[in-house]
Amino acid sequence: MNQAQFDFIMKTIADMFPNAHCELNHSNPFELAIAVMLSAQCTDALVNRVTPSLFQKYHEPEDYLAVSVEELQHDIRSIGLYRNKAKHLRQMCQMLIEDYGGVLPRTRDELIKLPGIGRKTANVIMSVAFGKPALAVDTHVERVTKRLGICRWKDSVLEVEKTLMRRLPREKWSETHHRLIFFGRYHCKAQHPNCPECPLLDVCREGRKRMKRGEGDFGKITTET
Repeated sequence: MNQAQFDFIMKTIADMFPNAHCELNHSNPFELAIAVMLSAQCTDALVNRVTPSLFQKYHEPEDYLAVSVEELQHDIRSIGLYRNKAKHLRQMCQMLIEDYGGVLPRTRDELIKLPGIGRKTANVIMSVAFGKPALAVDTHVERVTKRLGICRWKDSVLEVEKTLMRRLPREKWSETHHRLIFFGRYHCKAQHPNCPECPLLDVCREGRKRMKRGEGDFGKITTET
């Protein structure tokens, strides 16, 4: 794919979702870190149903350690993998208190040292909470970039991230991350992509294949992460 084709794709997605944003509700960087950790293999919508009461009860890292792991598990039990997530939340809070004075670090290298926080989560925190250029690759970003032919099917998540960062101006990393997520979450869905109405169909290798096979979205709705 040449740069002109890439730029056309990015502009089209930007026109489709000009106001794309982080949909996880939070009021500070610490809450965002908690929400992103809880969102692993889970929908943002479900996380947003759990966090209002969670954030009302727990305000600081110390609060997550003041209760038993069983109580914390109970408070997030409607979220997938809640046992492991409760364990990681407590471990992260313990490390924040011991090594960072209870304050979330502001660099990727420091963030990924925290239990339960990988590169994707760190990039989200850096971008959304701290306003630093970062491009997090989640399941939506990986899927749509490979379907569109921006990346290769065999590319790792890190290779996808590097490809996008190389092709995009640094100041557009964060907004493009959100727009690609919206495109994947609401249009190019995992199971039923809306190929028949997609403005990118002519340049989408996967879409053209699906249309030839008679596939695509015909009014079906799926829930995405």
